[in-house]
Amino acid sequence: MTMKNILNKLQSGQKLDFDEFLFLLDNRDEYLANQLQSLAIKTRQKHFGNKVYLRGLIEFSNYCKNNCYYCGIRAGNANAKRYRLSKKQILDCCAFGYNVGYRTFVLQGGEDCFYSPDDIADIVKSIKQNYPDCAVTLSFGEHSKQVYQQWFDAGADRYLLRHETADKTHYEKLHPQNMSWQNRMACLQNLKDIGYQVGCGIMVGSPFQTNEHIAKDLVFMQNFKPHMVGIGPFIPHKATPFADKNAGNVDLNLFLLSLIRIILPDVLLPATTALGSLQSDGRERGIMAGANVCMPNLSPQEVRDKYSLYNNKLSSGAESAQQHEELKQKIENIGYQVVVSRGDHARFEKEGC
Repeated sequence: MTMKNILNKLQSGQKLDFDEFLFLLDNRDEYLANQLQSLAIKTRQKHFGNKVYLRGLIEFSNYCKNNCYYCGIRAGNANAKRYRLSKKQILDCCAFGYNVGYRTFVLQGGEDCFYSPDDIADIVKSIKQNYPDCAVTLSFGEHSKQVYQQWFDAGADRYLLRHETADKTHYEKLHPQNMSWQNRMACLQNLKDIGYQVGCGIMVGSPFQTNEHIAKDLVFMQNFKPHMVGIGPFIPHKATPFADKNAGNVDLNLFLLSLIRIILPDVLLPATTALGSLQSDGRERGIMAGANVCMPNLSPQEVRDKYSLYNNKLSSGAESAQQHEELKQKIENIGYQVVVSRGDHARFEKEGC
């Protein structure tokens, strides 16, 4: 195995195996990162040109029944200031976002049992009725295939569910015993079988994560072929069991963005809020590494700092949809163009979905 052979395989679109991914990770340096970045930029240019898609993020509830060890809105955080948005508030966020130019709305929340499956279906249906030219993405955790089908039938187009890790033992170090790695993976497959555009992903630098874990994640992504991949650096939250853990590495995150762009050429790949939270120009660097999506916050200003997944999360400035023009200018300054578009995965565009 040589670096030259692996890079040749990447350039020709061939799959890598676990050992080859691990070799890249173990030998990561600035020169290799630059090589992958260059190939990632060429790959994205071929499939997307210089387009960057914006998604309007609506964080509609920070209640959650789960107790994931890394998350600031975990059920066990008694100091969290909880909130829920009403249907009217959610629709008001969409109205503002539509006027700004967003054509995808991302409804994200903790696994809050207050909202029944019928409630979510009703909200989705109303958004689609009001804005038939828009896509609706849900990010609302693990549910039965029947519930996912109900939301899909109501009009939901996409679903984001980070797999967190493709290694069962690692998963169990990040979650309490009542949560199952097998169920997380089954949910992802169910979503894909139903017909959603599906997003998976990991926290880069999560506690106990090794290069072997990341290599396993890359093999999983390569084989699962998600339509979206959300990766961002792990950032600790002061009210979790991982409060004293180190944050993830920005350069490793950028390295992985480039690599994911190469192995999944037409994937929709966000430059995440976490990346911008760790480094002021993190999202711009993410786009230059191969990302092509940003998700500004449409949530009401008074609740943004309450959806606190980790310490020092961006919630204003260019992260806020009110500063749309500022974000647009930052993207244009690095040679890319914000487009008013649903920004569907290529296969769904061809199918007319």
